[in-house]
Amino acid sequence: MTRATLDRAYWAGLLGLVKRYTHGNPDAEDLLQSAYVRMEDYRSQQSVDNPRAFLVQTAVNISIDQHRREKVRGSTGGTEDWDQAADEAPLPDEVLEARERLLRVNEGLDKLPTRTREILLMHRLDGMTYREIAAHYRISPSAVEKHISRAMLFLAQWTRDW
Repeated sequence: MTRATLDRAYWAGLLGLVKRYTHGNPDAEDLLQSAYVRMEDYRSQQSVDNPRAFLVQTAVNISIDQHRREKVRGSTGGTEDWDQAADEAPLPDEVLEARERLLRVNEGLDKLPTRTREILLMHRLDGMTYREIAAHYRISPSAVEKHISRAMLFLAQWTRDW
């Protein structure tokens, strides 16, 4: 798994969250890039414990600020009232639980055999098909399916009761 692939997957995940929390804002990528610039500026003076949360929350805040400015200027054509919109952000305890589950899954991924882990991540993160993975490793698609099945079964058992 290359660093660039992980970075793309990380960025895509962030972008999906920003779109979700900004109600499908078509400028979500611009919001995320602006948030990244702000985070780097903030990092020059303070540490950021959770860059992912910082980026998403900052992008959402930028979106809200832009909407308010447009509303004050009267340039919005819609009747949406973002100030009255329900907050769909997860509660702090939900965030904590999700982080704990993610750590548990990462621990489980580390326990998988290297090839099985790589095959699972190629399929799940990179979106590669069984045939593409099979061609990459010069194994049969059936073998890829077995690796993925073993990995999913192990992770299901590993994270049981979490």
